Amino acid sequence: MPSSQGNRATIIGGLIAGFVAVVLSAPAYSQDHGLHNSSKVFSAPADLSWMDWDDPNELERTWRAAIVRVPVGDGQSKQVTTDDLRRQNTGTQRRLPTIIYLHGCSGIWPGTHRRIKFLSDAGYLVIAPASLARETYPRSCNVETLEGSLFRGTLVLRRNDAGYAIEMARQLSIVDDSNIVLMGFSEGAVAAVGFEAQNEQQRVKARVAEGWTCHTPFSEARGVNAPESEPVLTLVGARDPWYQNKWSEGDCSEFLSSQNGSKSIVYKDSDLAGEHGLLEFERAQRDVLDFLEENLDF
Repeated sequence: MPSSQGNRATIIGGLIAGFVAVVLSAPAYSQDHGLHNSSKVFSAPADLSWMDWDDPNELERTWRAAIVRVPVGDGQSKQVTTDDLRRQNTGTQRRLPTIIYLHGCSGIWPGTHRRIKFLSDAGYLVIAPASLARETYPRSCNVETLEGSLFRGTLVLRRNDAGYAIEMARQLSIVDDSNIVLMGFSEGAVAAVGFEAQNEQQRVKARVAEGWTCHTPFSEARGVNAPESEPVLTLVGARDPWYQNKWSEGDCSEFLSSQNGSKSIVYKDSDLAGEHGLLEFERAQRDVLDFLEENLDF
């Protein structure tokens, strides 16, 4: 387990010299067009065939369009691309703990970038596959009216994208494949806690869910599917506006094991109680970093 920020800084320091020599492409936000509800051209659900669910070309699109940040110094990080990571050879035994981050139902937005930057500035390589990069992708929510599950099959697509990203990350020399975390926000949180590895290459060390209660009438989204070997942290505001119906209120505690380090944090006071986006706040950020430090080995 990491004993201090100094350990993480040492790991990062060993990687900087090799990585800064790479020509880093994609300045911030250049990959975002078409990856948000406001700019995506959505498909009709009837246009989605059984071949699209795990089509290799569709999966690769989500990986190539992923938003990526890599630490480059103490408290600093740089946005790159998955192609940059593929080209990079660290030339060292040191590898970075890695977070596969699943965006919310509306796609890539400024909050996605803020979360990825916060995590990468703290020393983690963060890769956020962009599910809206799929060519065939029905709309799944309306954030203005707080309507979700407009297309329930979206969760299958999101989980397939997550599994593919985990497998692809394992092939990168910069990734510490014994310390991969699956993390998500809102719909991404639902996908993260409900994800089931299809093979050993899709196993992760831990999971984090921001803005989800684990309660829903839909069986495909209810509860947690992480094995005992993968501790889970879930965060939710007690008055989260998305989950005030009797069928969605609550938290994930009843689905978590207290024996493996899993925990459900419900913010009942302060500004966080009524928020959906909890990682805009330092308190929640600290809770996530503490959980990661407690459950990763590096």
